[in-house]
Amino acid sequence: GYIYAKHTEQEYKLTEALTMDEIRYGKEVSDIREQVVAYAKQFVGNPYVWGGESLTNGVDCSGFVLCIYKKYGIKLPHYSVAQSNCGTKISTSELQPGDLIFYANSSGTINHVGIYIGNSQVIHASNPKSGIKISTYNYRTPVKCVRLLPE
Repeated sequence: GYIYAKHTEQEYKLTEALTMDEIRYGKEVSDIREQVVAYAKQFVGNPYVWGGESLTNGVDCSGFVLCIYKKYGIKLPHYSVAQSNCGTKISTSELQPGDLIFYANSSGTINHVGIYIGNSQVIHASNPKSGIKISTYNYRTPVKCVRLLPE
């Protein structure tokens, strides 16, 4: 037999609810991580200035990281080598948005830092020509990754 649809009720139960941010960034990404990434992205296109600490007038790579995290109450030194010794060391396979990625020169000395933003991308104050920009996280070979934010 048949039953008219108007005389029935359909119910769907999900095994687990996800927020839109969890769908967008992954289940393990916290709100603070999303906020850090969104805040950092506002400054794409702004200038690179060696030693700078102004997100609008110019920053270098470690100055950019310093300024972004300062907004969230995390104090960092203004030097990429020193920043690499803050937080908890993690592997590239453990990267989550908001984690720091460090790069080295040909002699193996850390000389650059960026913020991982998810989807295999990093935001960083690159150089005087391109300023603050987004790149693939492995545009150079990462030598160290560090977690500053809570899980």
